[in-house]
Amino acid sequence: MTESVLDYMTRLGRAAREASRVIGRASTAQKNRALQATAAALDEARAELSAANALDLANGQANGLEPAMLERLALTPARIDGMIVGLRQVAALADPVGAIRDMSYRPSGIQVGKMRVPLGVVGIIYESRPNVTIDAASLCLKSGNATILRGGSEAIHSNRAIAACIERGLAEAGLPAAVVQVVETTDRAAVGALITMPEYVDVIVPRGGKGLIERVSRDARVPVIKHLDGICHVYVSAHADLAKAQKIAFNAKTYRYGICGAMETLLVDQTIAADFLPSMAAQFREKGVELRGCERTRDLIDVIPATEEDWHTEYLAAILSIRVVSGLDEAIEHINHYGSHHSDAIVSDHQGQVRRFMAEVDSSSVMVNAPTCFADGFEYGLGAEIGISTDKLHARGPVGLEGLTCEKYIVIGDGQLRGQA
Repeated sequence: MTESVLDYMTRLGRAAREASRVIGRASTAQKNRALQATAAALDEARAELSAANALDLANGQANGLEPAMLERLALTPARIDGMIVGLRQVAALADPVGAIRDMSYRPSGIQVGKMRVPLGVVGIIYESRPNVTIDAASLCLKSGNATILRGGSEAIHSNRAIAACIERGLAEAGLPAAVVQVVETTDRAAVGALITMPEYVDVIVPRGGKGLIERVSRDARVPVIKHLDGICHVYVSAHADLAKAQKIAFNAKTYRYGICGAMETLLVDQTIAADFLPSMAAQFREKGVELRGCERTRDLIDVIPATEEDWHTEYLAAILSIRVVSGLDEAIEHINHYGSHHSDAIVSDHQGQVRRFMAEVDSSSVMVNAPTCFADGFEYGLGAEIGISTDKLHARGPVGLEGLTCEKYIVIGDGQLRGQA
């Protein structure tokens, strides 16, 4: 009798729960050995990885995948190098598991503090990029979690080849294969099962398009770490160094259009707009960026009229909306109303303005005199990231090793009894 998708996912979940207890108590040295051995296995399996990826690329082309999706799907030699480097970087990071802080004596004589521990089992659902398999596996492993990885059907052969390398690395370190499990079926019912197994899965991290994340957020019975949109802003204040502001705004938009930290709206203070916008617009046009602007912007430069919908839109493309604002208050109001609580920046040399912007902008990352595209776990010194969270509970911003752990109270006594001297 053929195993149903639900039975298959339940089997993975049960195995992951058992494996989580093993990896949760594994030493730092054992976890690092698994990461280094996986890196070596990837290096040895370059031909197999390339052959598997070629199958996925051929299928993708036959199925009409867009060029941008095919580009993300490709496992180039440089991306294989990147996966190997990433594993070694995560191995070099400090292990957060078991760290104890804030131990203090209470009047009763007991000591109270907090210990950092793994979350348990992390389910990760992602699309297209097969290198995410390594990023996710390495961070979950180092933070003492078992993980179930459900990649997109378009990358199934690549993910299986990567999974074989991870399994070799785990075996070399004496860890069970179920510490990292890649879902073998491409049936979409697997996602529905994974997000509704709280008895086996402790947290879900969706990485992909808005449709996927909305579906997971709506249907999950397991806590979700996620962000929906990256509607990021750069506000150029009246107190900005305009040459610096142009470089920051240009980098924020054009570093990479398709990342969630790309600037989608440029806010410019009215007192410097006439000096700033014409040359700024010329740079964007030379790069091929389509500009859309408010009425005050259109009085200064030739742009397409911006609609209300533009302020709500994450373009992920060479399109930028521009608004001239009356000052800091209007900039903050615009960001908090239209933004997605992802990443927003101010360019200003006025410390009072900077302090207000940092305190009042309700985003997971707030930048000062730096572009929003810095919103990235590697750039933050996290080694890598499992994703970016715009939620306010548990983790916010790029989620690295610490975000894949939580804290529990520990209490140490020496026979003290409550209510007795």
